[in-house]
Amino acid sequence: MLTFPHDITRRLSPGHPNWPGDAPFRVDPGARIAGGDSVNTGVLHTSTHTGTHVDAPWHYDDAGERLGEVPLTVYIGRCRVLTVAGPLVEASALNGLPAHLPPRLLLRSGQPAVWAVFPEAFAALAPAFVQDAARRGVRLLGTDAPSVDPLTSKTLDAHHACRAAGVFLLEGLNLSGVPDGEYDLVCLPLPLTDTDGAPARAVLLPAGSVPDQLSGAGT
Repeated sequence: MLTFPHDITRRLSPGHPNWPGDAPFRVDPGARIAGGDSVNTGVLHTSTHTGTHVDAPWHYDDAGERLGEVPLTVYIGRCRVLTVAGPLVEASALNGLPAHLPPRLLLRSGQPAVWAVFPEAFAALAPAFVQDAARRGVRLLGTDAPSVDPLTSKTLDAHHACRAAGVFLLEGLNLSGVPDGEYDLVCLPLPLTDTDGAPARAVLLPAGSVPDQLSGAGT
């Protein structure tokens, strides 16, 4: 049984595995009280796609919106958690679900709560899955995997299917131990306005916790 708010964010610490080639996560020491400064500070170094993060469409399309152009309401409100299986999640994964789903669909593919090393094999999404989810009203797809496309993909078919369908992306969630069902999602990306994405803090609340006027119901 979950206790709320339930954090579905991957915890960041030095050495956190990142996408191959991305800047590694680290926090260098800044000021230190022990060294005679009045405060302790740190200097943050990381990729915009570290751990739990959102993709702005500009990440995979030069004509796409940058993060500051994506409404925050995309990331707040009713969601559904759904268990799926890879290596490729087909549209059949939605069989038996209602014709209309909440605007946010979070996919639990079995990734562990902690990545000791970066996962090279994970559940990617077939474009047909993205298209069917969009037809059912989904406007945000979240996944516990580091990407919706395979590690070696150069064409990014699932990303571009999301772009065509008007679906936004939230990747790298920690959905370990979260039962399937409906919840309210509150996901707050860092407000890095002119970027391709940003790390985010994401929590689940009981369904109905977020008022419609805050969630942009229907977006």
